[in-house]
Amino acid sequence: MAVDFRFIVIGRGMMGAAAAKYLARQTDGVAVIGPDEPDDRKAHQGVFASHYDEGRITRTIDPDRNWALLANRSIDRYGEIAGDSGIDFYREVGCVVVAPTGGDYLEKTRQAAVSLGVETSLLDEAGLKAAFPFFAFPDGGAGVFEARGAGHISPRKLVKAQSLLAEKAGATVIRDHVVSIHSEGGSAVVETSGGLTHRAEKVLLAAGGFSIAENLLPQPVAMTVYARTVTLFEVSDADAARLVAMPSLILRAPGIDIYLLPPIRYPDGKFYLKIGGDPDDLTLSDDTEMRAWFKTEGRDTVRAHLKRIVEGLVPDMVPLSISTAACVVSHTESGYPMIGYSSSPEIAVLTGCAGTSAKSSDEIGRLGAELLLSGGISEQGYSTDFTPQFR
Repeated sequence: MAVDFRFIVIGRGMMGAAAAKYLARQTDGVAVIGPDEPDDRKAHQGVFASHYDEGRITRTIDPDRNWALLANRSIDRYGEIAGDSGIDFYREVGCVVVAPTGGDYLEKTRQAAVSLGVETSLLDEAGLKAAFPFFAFPDGGAGVFEARGAGHISPRKLVKAQSLLAEKAGATVIRDHVVSIHSEGGSAVVETSGGLTHRAEKVLLAAGGFSIAENLLPQPVAMTVYARTVTLFEVSDADAARLVAMPSLILRAPGIDIYLLPPIRYPDGKFYLKIGGDPDDLTLSDDTEMRAWFKTEGRDTVRAHLKRIVEGLVPDMVPLSISTAACVVSHTESGYPMIGYSSSPEIAVLTGCAGTSAKSSDEIGRLGAELLLSGGISEQGYSTDFTPQFR
């Protein structure tokens, strides 16, 4: 039976848009299906994405070498993506990981960086205070600081850049969302919410948390989607200037497991310092719950928890306002993204961000493209094969 496209990528987020770009650069007949960001979240009836934001941490430093390598390879290509698209999405302000001394978290982080040739500085408690006087870290900590090739990205602008590059390479961009996928006669049939049907040789499902929705896979992926609440502290222009040397931060301490971004200018023209790190988990079991969650402002209990942390961590900052937003993270059984085929040879998956994939999305998307083009992922220095798990 004739097909409309050779490959269809379902999901136009950070990983899906990257996969579409790499596919379109190597073959004709590529489409990527995914909606634009809604103008009004609360009135929106379709799917959502967590990239509707201006701040995500980017860094190689990670205690897991596979995640460090995914990030490092992506970061190496940021300049190319920005140059080819004309969209500037990255700020190199550095990133520091702080954790209690005596554990192996910082040592594993340092070792992974060393193995990839990434330069870092190991800072003791006094060194942290000297380097970052605007932070009041908990006692008994040390840090690993990556000054070059780290900082933060705008996920919204990165998706725009990758989508533009996919289109420039010949991909067809379909601004809709998919409601069902099934195999039929040796090809994949995709139906959209707009009532259209598209047929392809192969489909790559890269729909983030919404990959757990019904009617998309022969068997549901073994993935847990958690609701997350981020908190934004509006910062005055004077405070933004005073904190201009602030790096991105990951902090682990008793009762604290957060990430924090320095003041970033958002589309409303204001500067916001962003923090995330829910103290507990709220599971979202299906796409109906996810849609409802994205229409909220998150949880007040998380806002209160994060507000207390910021007040202690950045004591001299006086926020002009405090707001929250809802997003989700998707965790797999392996702890890594799932990149592989379902029980159908026409339907593959590319999902499982673990709340840490934004920085690594270009490389993850490249691996998804290789899966469709070659039938599998070749040995490339990872100690995992990214095999998906299904329920």
